[in-house]
Amino acid sequence: MITVHHLNNSRSHRVLWLLEELGLDYELVIHQRDAVTNLAPPALLDIHPLGKSPVVVDDGEVIIESGAIIEHLTRVHGGGKLAPAMGTPEYTKYIQLLHYAEGSVMLPLMLRMYTSRLGEGGAPLQDRINAESDNHVGYLNSLLGGQDYFLGDELSAADVQLSFAVEVANVQGAMENFANLKGFLERIKARPAYKAALERGGPYAF
Repeated sequence: MITVHHLNNSRSHRVLWLLEELGLDYELVIHQRDAVTNLAPPALLDIHPLGKSPVVVDDGEVIIESGAIIEHLTRVHGGGKLAPAMGTPEYTKYIQLLHYAEGSVMLPLMLRMYTSRLGEGGAPLQDRINAESDNHVGYLNSLLGGQDYFLGDELSAADVQLSFAVEVANVQGAMENFANLKGFLERIKARPAYKAALERGGPYAF
């Protein structure tokens, strides 16, 4: 049995979406952020020492990190769905995008979020952060030129992994000039599996 420890308004929504796309059965344990601090509850520390979400427990094995979780679920339980065949050029691009989502594109987006809370104290950094954000968001937009999803016209797990970065960029108003990403966001939110994940996981601010 697959168990997902899900935190509201977090990266774990995409794990639920992936499971719904794959049509897999899973147990859902919902954790709520602290209403004052917005931090994850201490209960997550009982699952993993970092106390973060998402966390997946699959047949007793605890797995953290969205990219690792998505790769594991797709490889072990996907039955060939949502991932190119290993050893192909498409698979190489797929793996790059899985890692790129958190390894590169999320950094300027998170820096923008944190420095926005500093007021004038964060002002000296804003030009550099905005430039980096535009660079990465623009790159993602270019990958979608002439196709519906990042690897072509069919959804892959790379789209699921990248979705959080796209949603954060949209909330930050960073997608005004990137029509391809806007279309991507509309397409994924219209998918039945995306909607089913919302129904199971609860409200999602992104």
